[in-house]
Amino acid sequence: MSHITLISGSTLGNAEDVAECLSEQLNASGFTTEVMHGPKLNELVLNGEWLVITSTHGAGELPDNLQPLLEQIEQQKPDLSQIRFGAIGLGDSSYDHFCGAIKKLDQELLRRGAKRIGQILEINVLKCSVPEDPAEEWLVDWIKLHTTE
Repeated sequence: MSHITLISGSTLGNAEDVAECLSEQLNASGFTTEVMHGPKLNELVLNGEWLVITSTHGAGELPDNLQPLLEQIEQQKPDLSQIRFGAIGLGDSSYDHFCGAIKKLDQELLRRGAKRIGQILEINVLKCSVPEDPAEEWLVDWIKLHTTE
């Protein structure tokens, strides 16, 4: 199996918890993983596979620990064509920009040439008190897509 870098952005820790949980599940499925909470662009390997998990705060914004990564990607315009990634967003559907952070990051990764595996998972924290549960279910299908795409 391959190596997957899990990248999380979190304000209250929920996205970090989801990343840690999914890392364990991936390891149990034979993958090797590295979890990075709020990495900078120069800390990431620009090839391979990423699983990006972020919460949304404010008016659809990225958490403070992940905003610098988005800005670095926008400014430096790296070639991410050697990246395949999955995307999970946590948000509150009572806000106008539900899961806005993952949508912004997803669009920028695609713009830079990265290829998304599967669909974005949007977790509504108003309807789901344990965001790890839908993330684990989604991951099962993502792993299947991962091996066929």
